[in-house]
Amino acid sequence: MSDTVLVGLDVGGTSTRALAVTLTGDRLGTGRGGGGNPTSHGAERAADEILAALRGALATVEPTRVRAGTIGLAGAGRLLADPDGRAAFDRAWHAAGLRCPYTVHGDALVAYASGTARPDGTVLIAGTGAIAAEVRHMRLDRTADGHGWLLGDAGSGFWLGREAVRRLLADLDRAHAPGDLAAQVLTALTGSPEVASRPRRTVDAVVQAVTRRPPVELARLAPLVAAAAHRGDPVAGTLIAEAAEHLAATVARIRPPDAADPVVLAGGLLTGGTPLAAAVRAELTRRWPRTPLLTAGDGAAAAAWLAARELPDVTDPDALHRRLLPRPPTAPARTPPAR
Repeated sequence: MSDTVLVGLDVGGTSTRALAVTLTGDRLGTGRGGGGNPTSHGAERAADEILAALRGALATVEPTRVRAGTIGLAGAGRLLADPDGRAAFDRAWHAAGLRCPYTVHGDALVAYASGTARPDGTVLIAGTGAIAAEVRHMRLDRTADGHGWLLGDAGSGFWLGREAVRRLLADLDRAHAPGDLAAQVLTALTGSPEVASRPRRTVDAVVQAVTRRPPVELARLAPLVAAAAHRGDPVAGTLIAEAAEHLAATVARIRPPDAADPVVLAGGLLTGGTPLAAAVRAELTRRWPRTPLLTAGDGAAAAAWLAARELPDVTDPDALHRRLLPRPPTAPARTPPAR
């Protein structure tokens, strides 16, 4: 077992991480690359970043020792349906010296597997966007939302940023002095918390600051909402509570009301003890009181575990999961902000 090496890749829109690990849990190498999502960057550029990450992970590993690998990325189905894209990934795999097969899984399944080895459950991801997925027999079964900023992603970082700007504009329309969150958003967009003597000028400046940049960049305002909620700002607290309700409602589209299997929380907004994470946990517990709520872990290690599950000599995948993805002690949850 110590001679068998697995490779897992967690591929995102802004970064790619690769891990080489043995079946005994020894981490032999890690590598990083830039954004490797073929939908965002094109298959050839994505393959180049995957190759860079693989070379880093295999810098001290003989590639012939690698018996299996998994690439986890958003839009996996589109890659698998695109012969040219799959060929580009094949070339990168072989250029790294690998001759074993590899599988491609969606990032939602990898996020779920990073939190639990249970074959059935649900994963909820909230970052720039938001999506929920039902997992059955460690395969994605159904998804909800993930429709992008224009049509969905309710409760996401984009949603929080957009709603914060909307609240600011409503205050300016009513000639109200900006509160804590509104002042932070105004400063982020215009460089100053000051409102012009004619508020309409400030409204126009805010609208122009938003519309001259890609809409999805509103997600960069989400940390301001979280920080203001932590300070007790009532508008930010309301937005956090509404976002939690949206995310729980997304889960409810695919999860039966009597379900008791685990829910894995993933994405930057639902990990790390954020106010939204606390509010989502409270809302999910209210709706599914018997459900274990788990936090996503190392995506590259989860991808390696998914690859290992296919090997005939892996007879105890649960034990292997504990070796590859040891769970940290559970930290006490923060009290969710009041509405």
